[in-house]
Parts: sequence; structure tokens; C-alpha cells
Amino acid sequence: MLKHRGFPGRLPGTDFQFTIRRPNPKGATPLVRRERYADRRPADRRADAAFMAALWTQFGDQPFERGNLDAGRLSWLFEREVVPAEDPFDPTSYDALLVIDGAAARAAFPEVFTA
Repeated sequence: MLKHRGFPGRLPGTDFQFTIRRPNPKGATPLVRRERYADRRPADRRADAAFMAALWTQFGDQPFERGNLDAGRLSWLFEREVVPAEDPFDPTSYDALLVIDGAAARAAFPEVFTA
């Protein structure tokens, strides 16, 4: 499992996790598309925006390996702003390649890209 050096481990001052410390011996947690409903808490929305900002700062529009990125946090963006970069895609692999869909990310998180 690739550890993304310099990537924030969590949203500062919260328990919203961005990375994991070690691989699961049973295998990686599968990435699934989670629906973001309009009534989500503001703290959850801030965590999504901060995670997207960290992804964009670290990787930009280049493909990246899933590595130690938290599956739960990544699933909130999966198949919308973060899409598979390979075919076939294995959602249970730490080596799976992903890429940020810049247009979708700008539409969903304009505050991240207006700085």
C-alpha cells in the first residue's frame, strides 16, 4: 500500500479521517458511490471540500494510486468528482488508479477552485 507523503491525515480539529495508517489484512475496503443528500451536516460538507482540496493540491488532474486514502471519505466523491482511471477497475485494490474529474469537481466544490 502506497502511503501518500505530505497528504493530511485528517481535517484539522475534527475526527474526519483522510488517510489510514496500515492496510487491512483482509483486503482494502471497497469503494462505493455514496449519495450526498442536501440535508448533510455542514461539518460533513466542510470535510468533503477539504478532502477535495487536499486531493487537488496533491495530484491535480493526474492519475493517482488509491494507496492509504480512506475508503469512507473517498466514497463520498467516488464516481462523481473522483473517477476510475483504468479499465477494468478494482474497487477493492490499494493499487487502483483514480483521477479527479476537474469539471465535476469545480461544479461541486467551487470554493476549492476559486482561491
